[in-house]
Amino acid sequence: MSLRKCACIDTLYTELEWKDRFQAAKNDGFEAVEFWDWRIRDAEETRTAAEAAGITISGFNGDADYSLVDPTHYEAYLKDLKASVDWAKKVGAKSVTIHSNALGDGGIVVNHYDELSDTVKLCSMYKTLTAAAKMAEENEINMNLEALNITTDHVGNFLKTTQMGAEICRLIGSPRLKVLYDVYHMQINEGCICDTITNYVDQIGHIHVADAPGRHEPGTGEINYKKVIRHLEACGYEGRVGYELFPETDTKTAVKAIMEWC
Repeated sequence: MSLRKCACIDTLYTELEWKDRFQAAKNDGFEAVEFWDWRIRDAEETRTAAEAAGITISGFNGDADYSLVDPTHYEAYLKDLKASVDWAKKVGAKSVTIHSNALGDGGIVVNHYDELSDTVKLCSMYKTLTAAAKMAEENEINMNLEALNITTDHVGNFLKTTQMGAEICRLIGSPRLKVLYDVYHMQINEGCICDTITNYVDQIGHIHVADAPGRHEPGTGEINYKKVIRHLEACGYEGRVGYELFPETDTKTAVKAIMEWC
């Protein structure tokens, strides 16, 4: 079985104009594309470029200014998320990615919420995610909850383990709400990649790939991606693998490594 490859076109193909990145990804053998902030993109241009290239839009970030862990953000978070869902339907995207904390420029965690206990944060997440899952089901859009590393890129982010994200998703029990397992982030936070996949593959809706350290293409760091990909296949994972990585030199070299390693 060959897993479906998805290119993040906010990190790959950045040397090209936005509309040209879709065809470039298709030409290189990717089945889908994903990106970050839909708010800076034109819906018609994006959908037209994807349709012309014959490539699927897997998803994009569905949250921005509000946090799941802040109970005062409940209504605002859901309103903002609904706008993302509506945009996804306009361009034909299959999913949106969501996070525990609002992220600013460069992925900086806007508020660490040190004044809130873990109990308050967890209860707030559960309540808001339950409503988000209902929204996802009503709109037939998948939502993928992503844990982030807290030492290198996203200091202060609350959701930092696969276990926490997967257990919340299991409790809610919606087929539209799953975990985004980012191998790069979780190698930094917790390691044990293959064991984690084994334990939580039923709750993984999307995979992100980048090597660590550096967040470059496979083969540039310490992760044995040949083993990781084979293990995903052996565990019966059927979702997409998104290559959200920064080329060490250029896109062409990074794509070559992706196709050789994965």
